[in-house]
Amino acid sequence: MRLIEIVADAGHTDTLSSIADQNEITDYWWGAAADDGRRSFRMLVNDHARQPVMDALQSLFAGSENVRIVVLPVDTHLPREAEDDSHAARATREELYAQIEKGARIDSNFLLLTFLSTVVAAIGLIEDNVAVVVGAMVIAPLLGPNIALAFGSSLGDGNLVWKALRAALTGLGLAFGLSLAIGLLWPVDIARGQMLIASSEILARTDVGLDGVVLALASGAAAVLSLTTGLPSALVGVMVAVALLPPTATMGMLFGAGQPELAIGAGLLLAVNVVCVIVAARLVFMAKGVKPRTWYERSKARQSTLIYGLTWLVLLAVLLAIVYARHRVFR
Repeated sequence: MRLIEIVADAGHTDTLSSIADQNEITDYWWGAAADDGRRSFRMLVNDHARQPVMDALQSLFAGSENVRIVVLPVDTHLPREAEDDSHAARATREELYAQIEKGARIDSNFLLLTFLSTVVAAIGLIEDNVAVVVGAMVIAPLLGPNIALAFGSSLGDGNLVWKALRAALTGLGLAFGLSLAIGLLWPVDIARGQMLIASSEILARTDVGLDGVVLALASGAAAVLSLTTGLPSALVGVMVAVALLPPTATMGMLFGAGQPELAIGAGLLLAVNVVCVIVAARLVFMAKGVKPRTWYERSKARQSTLIYGLTWLVLLAVLLAIVYARHRVFR
């Protein structure tokens, strides 16, 4: 349940009341008109009615610059009402956008977290300390851009897609470059294999099988479900299950240590994780009915979403073929 507040001209009161009535909203009220002629209109909206109400409001106020629509959380309410078990996403398109778009921003926090998590992951991998590696998985911000990439392709939002792609490439590039430097400078005789023999955490990330593909697909789907159902705490488990940072750090360190064959295996694991997360997220967004608001936007986005979808499916097919061929050759 959410409290939707609309600040608009007082002349829209009857129209807003009609929108509330059409969506079977019984709890709505408005305040007194201000000096600028606007008034606050509030409605308490159930989960199943939030998206239709938001669509109606955006259609009504399209192009209006003096209107504000604010969605406020409701921690609890009395009397309690039975929850609607419909299959629709509890979070609206607009709420998802506000939450997911944050993960695609390249700012000082994103860069610093990527830097720190890479250092933590490298130490954990070299020391074969699984607890440290898990800690690096949790603090790494690399999952956000990939979810944003899938979300943007679902809406046909080219700006969000490119923004997410830049963030993903920046994060992965920073992690790879830093781990490459660590592999070159770390005071361990890697050439004789001491580091590789000692660290099972590194060896575990130099290969990927079909079980890894299924894990990445399931984790990507779980990530989107946690967002659309309002349970973002589950994202922590997803970050651990399908981590993107450890294989990136492993790849960089192995290249720096002069182990290109093992590094390519880590790179393949990273590519499988990224593509599977995006494909699974895209499919869940589609199943949840996440799409552009208006018919014009949907028709405009149809071609771009088809291109995005086919691109990721082709990449997944290519990676599956490489994984299969690699296992046939080396086993």
